[in-house]
Formats: sequence, C-alpha cells, structure tokens
Amino acid sequence: MIRLAEFEDLEAIDAIYNQAIENGFLTAHTEPLTRSEREAWFRRHNRERHPIFVYEEQNRVLGWVSLSPYRSGRQALREVAEISFYVDFDSHDSGIGSALVDHCVQQASFLQQRIYIAIIIEGNSASISLMEKFGFERWGYLPEVIRYRDEKRGQVYMGKILH
Repeated sequence: MIRLAEFEDLEAIDAIYNQAIENGFLTAHTEPLTRSEREAWFRRHNRERHPIFVYEEQNRVLGWVSLSPYRSGRQALREVAEISFYVDFDSHDSGIGSALVDHCVQQASFLQQRIYIAIIIEGNSASISLMEKFGFERWGYLPEVIRYRDEKRGQVYMGKILH
C-alpha cells in the first residue's frame, strides 16, 4: 500500500535512508543525519505540493519517495520537483521502487507538478534504469562532483515532462 507519510514513519524512513548512506554512492550524504535534521526535512515537505509517500506492507515501511522543490524559492521553477526514492535493501528488486515512482507520476497533475527531475549518482544503474522505465531521459551530467572514500563520481540529471 502506498500512502502519505506520517511523522511516525520517520524512524523507518531514516533506517532505509541510512542503508543507502552506509552502502555509499546512493546518496551524497556520507554520514547519517541527526534526528533534528531529519525532522526538519520531513516538515519542509508540503503534503499538497511536495509530499513524502511510503510503501507499507504488513504494517512495515519498505520504501519511500519524496518530492522536493527544485531550486526552492525560484518562482519560475514552481512546477518542477525533484523526485527521490529509497527501498529497504531486503526488498530490492521487488517492484517497490517502480510502484513508488509510478504513484508520483500519476499524482503529478493533482500536485500541480509539470516536470520531475531525478539526480542520480553516476554508477547507480538500478536507479537510472528505473527512471528510464518511466520515460525519464538524461538531461544533464555533472562530472566528478561527488567525492566519497577517495573516489570521484558524477551526477546524472534525468527529467520527464509530465504534462
């Protein structure tokens, strides 16, 4: 089941995100965020325009997706959202990521979003393939902007015009 995230889901959301941090090259964070940082992140998401959704099965959050303002505060970009998604490592390859992305694509008109952008670390072929599956195209590339454990990687910008 996919539903709007509640504050009570933040612990599960954090646990999933921390898996990505620990794995490396799935997010640009290299250390877990503090509880207060995560609470502030959660509160910045407006349910009407930039929600967080969770995928729940048997009362357990197995994945989540968030829509965030792209370049917040710039009015001409108000119809553009950055989409980010994470799935519990034990549930990879189960279709949860696809279900979450599909849900956001279906909600775009309702959320008054016209364009989604995904910013993916170079080498994350699973996320790139998932975005391509939903019609996202490579719109840009920033070489060597990520440095983690003495390795450099780029960021791939993928986008989709929704309507």
